[in-house]
Amino acid sequence: MTDTFETATSADGTPIAFERSGHGRPVVLIGGAFSDRATAAGLAAVMAPHFTAVVYDRRGRGDSGDSVAYAVEREVEDLHAVIERVGGRASVVGHSSGAILGLEAARSRGPIERVVAYEPPYIADGRPRPADDFVDRLRALLDVDRRDDAVALFQTEAIGIPQPVVEGFRQSEMWPGLVRLAHTLPYDVEITGPGNRLQPDRLAQVAVPALVIAGTAGFPWMMAGTRAAAAAIPGGAT
Repeated sequence: MTDTFETATSADGTPIAFERSGHGRPVVLIGGAFSDRATAAGLAAVMAPHFTAVVYDRRGRGDSGDSVAYAVEREVEDLHAVIERVGGRASVVGHSSGAILGLEAARSRGPIERVVAYEPPYIADGRPRPADDFVDRLRALLDVDRRDDAVALFQTEAIGIPQPVVEGFRQSEMWPGLVRLAHTLPYDVEITGPGNRLQPDRLAQVAVPALVIAGTAGFPWMMAGTRAAAAAIPGGAT
């Protein structure tokens, strides 16, 4: 990947920055929380000999624009705009909230051919759910510029990382990069929905081939959520 990028214009006029590499059928990579287009650059490089690998900055991140009022539908339109620029049809590979975003976009019967959803953060069992007021508390911290605390809250309540581990993260070199994207964390919470609840009726509307996967080294609740999501999608596989 290089420092050069292209721009797609979403339906509401927001510019969405993206890069592409390689040749072949396009595959768009969708990052999750704390991710911009650079996060998936390594995977894109591996895919480039076989596909046109596309990475993009979700709205509010990197070189992309943003809007005052957020809605998940705007992010679906952002993805559609990028796909339009790279050929009009594409497969997508999403991670975490990006996995749910990919499934949501496929549900809209848009220009998506296939979906790979890696660790969509649905909580089926195995851990407490984030409280329904989680996104409000997150926004309240961001409104008073307590970005560090917003990152810590997201890691403990949304991801389920123990508080002592999060406190250790605060001293690490990666922490400033997380804080830099803290303002987009409410977007990820909106995508996953209150309590990270799986919505079978919505997943049942995914009408393209979908592979839902999780890493064996991840939290056990992620594997349970992965299996539940695959079971809810017609023809879904895991």
